[in-house]
Amino acid sequence: MSYEAALSEYDKSEFTDGPYTRPVWRRGSGPAVIIIHEIPGLHPQVIQFADRVAAQGMTVFLPSLFGQPGRPVTTGYALGSMFGAICIRREFNVWKAGKSSPIVEWLRALARKAHAECGGKGVGAVGMCFTGGFALAMMTEPSVVAPVLSQPSMPMAAGSKIRAAGIDASPAEVSCAKQRFKDEGLSMIGLRFKSDALVPDARFETLKREFGDKFEAIELEDEDAARSERPPHSVLTVHLAEDGPSKAAEQRVIAFFKERTGA
Repeated sequence: MSYEAALSEYDKSEFTDGPYTRPVWRRGSGPAVIIIHEIPGLHPQVIQFADRVAAQGMTVFLPSLFGQPGRPVTTGYALGSMFGAICIRREFNVWKAGKSSPIVEWLRALARKAHAECGGKGVGAVGMCFTGGFALAMMTEPSVVAPVLSQPSMPMAAGSKIRAAGIDASPAEVSCAKQRFKDEGLSMIGLRFKSDALVPDARFETLKREFGDKFEAIELEDEDAARSERPPHSVLTVHLAEDGPSKAAEQRVIAFFKERTGA
């Protein structure tokens, strides 16, 4: 079986905007939610999360930005995918705080298309890990109404206090999000494990300071994570437990998408 067999219940298409063309998988009916995968790629546990969102009356869109769609997570695969994304791919901002990734413009265009096709009050969007901050930067697209930042890990802190406190969105994007939160009664969710060195305390403090009560922070303890060889990190996928606080966090995210999109 090919890796893409994990996506057999999804319809595949190619979407082009500007210089970028990427495959996108789609499933469900109702308002749209764009689920942006983490390192190393569109792996089975991201797909399982998407299945659960679709089951709650929403249309999920799964773009593949890097990696091999459907391939399970291994340490070697993750390291190779991270090296490619950090060192080779120019569509991603890895190191600089206060700057979004070029691929976000493509994601905004995908949100416009998804909203036009699926209707509802707007589009939900969740980024994870490497893509965790993308949903905030996408708020300059009016159709995006439910941004979720799951373990937002960029910019990479790597010993820099500035990057540790930084977010991968520009001042203009942050200002736009603030205004929309105020004018439209919107808000944002952020999730992380408290011990996760890839998502420093300082980054969540920045988000709390910038957005106040419009930023709903869900911060979990290590014991809330599902058992794994990897330290607690992936809130909605690898480290999602079947019950307890991490499952409650997933259910809160899905309820947030339903409420904001009108599912």
